[in-house]
Amino acid sequence: MSQTASSFKQQKYDAGVTRVAMNLEVDVIPVSDVERSKQFYQLLGWRLDADDAPAKNVRIVQFTPPGSGCSVTFGNGLTAAAPGSAAAALIVPDIEAAHDELIRRGIDAIEMWHGASFPLEARLPGPDPKRTSYGSFFSFNDPDGNVWIVQEVTRRLPGRIDPATTTFASVNDLANAIRRASAAHGEYEKHNGQRDGNWQDRYAAYMAAEQAGTELPMCVAAAWN
Repeated sequence: MSQTASSFKQQKYDAGVTRVAMNLEVDVIPVSDVERSKQFYQLLGWRLDADDAPAKNVRIVQFTPPGSGCSVTFGNGLTAAAPGSAAAALIVPDIEAAHDELIRRGIDAIEMWHGASFPLEARLPGPDPKRTSYGSFFSFNDPDGNVWIVQEVTRRLPGRIDPATTTFASVNDLANAIRRASAAHGEYEKHNGQRDGNWQDRYAAYMAAEQAGTELPMCVAAAWN
């Protein structure tokens, strides 16, 4: 039996109930030509996980973007959605490096912008001048017109990441996080007027806080005194 909007409103969430983990791992996108799409996503440099035909008139092709916990699936017999009707977002730690890589791969990525993604007239040319997290974008389409918006995120909003868990998708992501921690630590040493022998712990605390979206400790020198 289906539930109406009013019945959902009447239900109360019990905060004491343990939540079941639900990991989003696959996003199905509609395409018109499976082989053409397969070539495109290989050109992107995404990992080909599967190309299976488990039943008549069914074909499942799956790719995973570098560092992603979610894969993309397309093929035959998977969805009734119109090819080109999908839109999704990709998160990167360095918008300029990501844009340069796609251009080198021959992908027709549009120029970077900042400000709101929609409406189109709200977009301002170039990456965010202050490189504010969540503030810079570009996009590209696959051969059917499915839209991929690429967004730069260097520091998560509070509550988006478990503060006890710190992970990096690649060596480059880790290196960039270390560079940002190093810059913040340099400002911290300037404020204190002396070298800091405990820089390793401070780097680690900064990088973990940046991912979790909590207060960046070295941005407030008093927090270390």
